[in-house]
Amino acid sequence: MLRYLTSGESHGKSLISILDGVPSNIELNIEELNNELKKRQSGYGRGQRMKIEQDKINILGGVRGRITLGGPISIEIGNKDYENWTEFMNPMKEIDRDTKRVSNARPGHADLVGSLKYDFDDARNVLERSSARETASRVAIGAICKQILKNFNIDFVSHVVQIGSVKDEDLYEFDYIKENVDNSDVRCVNKEIEKQMIEQIKIVKSKGDTIGGIVEIRVKNVIPGLGSYTQFDKKIDGELAMHLMSIQAIKGVEVGIGFDVASYMGSQVMDEISYTKEKGIKRITNRLGGIEGGMTTGEEIIIRCAMKPIPTLYKPLQSININSLEKYEASVERSDSCAVPACSVVCENVVAFVICKFFLDKIGGDNLYDINKNYNSYIKRLGDRGWKR
Repeated sequence: MLRYLTSGESHGKSLISILDGVPSNIELNIEELNNELKKRQSGYGRGQRMKIEQDKINILGGVRGRITLGGPISIEIGNKDYENWTEFMNPMKEIDRDTKRVSNARPGHADLVGSLKYDFDDARNVLERSSARETASRVAIGAICKQILKNFNIDFVSHVVQIGSVKDEDLYEFDYIKENVDNSDVRCVNKEIEKQMIEQIKIVKSKGDTIGGIVEIRVKNVIPGLGSYTQFDKKIDGELAMHLMSIQAIKGVEVGIGFDVASYMGSQVMDEISYTKEKGIKRITNRLGGIEGGMTTGEEIIIRCAMKPIPTLYKPLQSININSLEKYEASVERSDSCAVPACSVVCENVVAFVICKFFLDKIGGDNLYDINKNYNSYIKRLGDRGWKR
């Protein structure tokens, strides 16, 4: 079973991940892995931290000569900013716990509840781990999963469809998004809408405020039958929603037309089915986003995630001191004014992990040769009733 754990603090020495269950004989392209991390750090509205860090993957184990060995893959991503925080974050030496103490809980963060749960008088102990800096690890993990799945032509893309009140309501083909999204500072493929999004970020930033938005993730060439209807925890849409909701600042996830199903009649929601010898079984539409009954249909998977504004504001909100309980304005940590473009990259790679997990569970095999053999056997067994790209 594919699984992972992450470790590390925002201003600690490094982020560490272990990805277990990767088959052997998968060739990894380090440049592509690092490019995913670079995309996560980019985007109009990012803060000063992204100018300090230049994230790169350092693989410590599980790979030899760029080829996976079948054992756990251990990954390190260094924090360059640790140089500026060593005297406050060193794990093994006595440190000055007062200079960088955070006593004023920030609304919207984990500060207050985390301090109560773990019995801290310093919310820094909470914010260091709850920080979205942790998503760099999840991008690295997803990037490796993408390289597993590209052997089966499964491809991923994401883009921004809304920032604040500015929406891109046009529909785009997968390949068009893939060709254009990396050329946009906000990962929006509509150049006119991109300008409006940037202008809104500028206005919000000038007010010391932050802004959120909506991202869309698309996956193509996924075989039918990943997931299951037989148990609640085997449904692939349930697993996708759980992993995506666990990303910092995500407050909503929808598949296909999502919440719009509530306002349409059944005939306007369900995807009619057709068959031709050339294309096999196909849905005439894809309103359900490539998932029915907790299983992939073979159509393109379409998911949208809503990200709340970053809760760290340069015009602090009213809060309390976690120790004295006195009224204070919340502490200000270095922050982004808008991280929606970066969020799209994170969500895309989180989806890649889930798809990879279910793919390997369905197809089976400890090495690339066996997986290929099992994959081809499944496609053959589907036959004329089955799936054609």
